[in-house]
Amino acid sequence: MKTLTRFSNTLMERFLPDPYIFVAVLTLVVFLLGLGLTDTGPIEMVDYWGDGFWGLLAFAMQMVIVLVAGHVLANSPFFKRLLSTLAGIAKSPGAAILLVSVVSIIASWINWGFGLVIGALFAKEIAKKVTNVDYRLLVASAYAGFVVWHGGLGGSIPLSIATPDHPFAGQIGVISTTDTIFTPYNLFIVLVLLITIPLLNRWMMPKPEDTVTVDPAKLEEPIEVEEPSEKTPASRMEDSVVLSMLIGALGLIYLIHHFVRNGFDLNLNIVNLIFLILGIILHGTPRRFLAAVANAVKTAGGIIIQFPFYAGIMGMMTSSGLAGVISDAFVSISNEHTFPLFSFYAAGIVNFFVPSGGGQWAVQAPIMLDAAQTLGVDYAKVAMSIAWGDAWTNLIQPFWALPALAIAGLKAKDIMGYCVFVLVLSGIVISIGLYFF
Repeated sequence: MKTLTRFSNTLMERFLPDPYIFVAVLTLVVFLLGLGLTDTGPIEMVDYWGDGFWGLLAFAMQMVIVLVAGHVLANSPFFKRLLSTLAGIAKSPGAAILLVSVVSIIASWINWGFGLVIGALFAKEIAKKVTNVDYRLLVASAYAGFVVWHGGLGGSIPLSIATPDHPFAGQIGVISTTDTIFTPYNLFIVLVLLITIPLLNRWMMPKPEDTVTVDPAKLEEPIEVEEPSEKTPASRMEDSVVLSMLIGALGLIYLIHHFVRNGFDLNLNIVNLIFLILGIILHGTPRRFLAAVANAVKTAGGIIIQFPFYAGIMGMMTSSGLAGVISDAFVSISNEHTFPLFSFYAAGIVNFFVPSGGGQWAVQAPIMLDAAQTLGVDYAKVAMSIAWGDAWTNLIQPFWALPALAIAGLKAKDIMGYCVFVLVLSGIVISIGLYFF
């Protein structure tokens, strides 16, 4: 395994470009595929790209806040002490890898945004404690846990079809999470991944001479708080603990009321609000909070620039019918026994070009649900097959890794060599769960 991972890492370091180059090449690939596999002309493809280019603005802003708010919270004195205490549990490189993997998987099962941020922050903190651990593998282990998100409490597809009046309710009705998230096959997949991914990550630990460590001092992010030259009414407000506590109280009251009304509804906006409110409270004063925000914003450039390009790709995939062509190809070779499995593989391919759970469901659901009806396959299982396909290939899709990489200070090529093997393992486990249950 050490030889294989060394070879994989070498390939990624040499041939995997910066995520911006990746999305630029992917744009051209989708453009050419649209021309070759559909009846769409070049001008139409350009229009589809341009019309879709700004389609992820709201989501991009959510992801920026995930990154910034996570940074801000992690740099608060209280949270630093908390993470440092938890990181102290790991006494060796092997224990560090196992601990990060398990925490990341559990956090991602609870909520994908929570898992992305907590996993990366925890990996970074452990690297300060266990200085002889391979930092690339540590961060890869944190990101690998993300693969379970769509089979968890925050899975967008199972939650969507459990909502009254969802777009496909007329065809499939409302499907409870007991028939999706909490089915035996789904719980089997999650449990086996919870056991096997940490063990695989531990197995991939490089030899001491190949280990890439990081200077703990470089992981510290000192926040420069500019003190005013003189005390003025404005500067006193900027240093007011009372103001921060009042805003914090307002946010906490809303959050409590939200959970009372909606149960454990931990959606992305709520996760962001939790991070922001806790950051405001734990930094004490507006001045220190804003200094932490200014420090965190520096890492958000990749998300701001790249997400519109992915939106353009999604526009070409959906409007040209290219996503439908891919889905139809798998439908044509399926029967009632293999259809969930092939739905999973089709979703994994489409996810490269439409890396959004909700967007992918909107594209594939009409085709897959009609096929499920014809073949007599359970709608809920088809939905979960698409959900797992969407989550699966995120392991080698830089789109979702950007927040974690920004927090860790790494590039995609630093972790993808390890993620390839987690992709293979999780693909086997998910396939077994979907086919034999």
